[in-house]
Amino acid sequence: MRKLLTALAVTLALTLTGCGYNTFQTNDEQVKASWSEVINQYQRRADLVPNLVNTVKGEAKFEQDTLTKVIEARSKATSIQATPELINDPAAFQKFQAAQGQLTGALSRLMAVSENYPNLRANQGFRDLSAQLEGSENRITVARNRYIQSVQNYNVTVRSFPSNLTAMVMGYKEKANFAVENEKEISKPPSVGFDTAPAKPAAAASGVAK
Repeated sequence: MRKLLTALAVTLALTLTGCGYNTFQTNDEQVKASWSEVINQYQRRADLVPNLVNTVKGEAKFEQDTLTKVIEARSKATSIQATPELINDPAAFQKFQAAQGQLTGALSRLMAVSENYPNLRANQGFRDLSAQLEGSENRITVARNRYIQSVQNYNVTVRSFPSNLTAMVMGYKEKANFAVENEKEISKPPSVGFDTAPAKPAAAASGVAK
């Protein structure tokens, strides 16, 4: 009976106009391409971190806890193998997203704390790296948004009739996507401002460290 039902489902899916098979292939390729771009941009950001950390270390009194958290967050984010299969595993995808979000938060804190160190803000190397980091965060936002749209298109095809019959027969399932909650805050690039009046490093640092 099960084989008969499967055969009937195949026949129905293939005889209906717009069974969705070709749409699945197109959407799947778009998802893969947009995912690759997300990974490229996250890697670009990760590659900036060592130089940024080394530059910040030049400020002798800079908060070591802040630097440590950036280093640890980068290590965790880069330790996850972002293979194409990961986007089909909701649990693995969530773990990947959490790790990248942790690095985003650690970098944002580093940039915020750096405002308390005039010598660091005046360092041209630090200014250049800050600009590159902000550019990376903007590119990540664009790449994430494209991925979100691509996955939405794919998932709608999985759920819509009659393409959902093709999905059932071929084993196509919905793909994992970036969570939308607090998306605006997550994708907000680190604030890099050098025009504000410098605070006293000792007093400011002790306040932030709490």
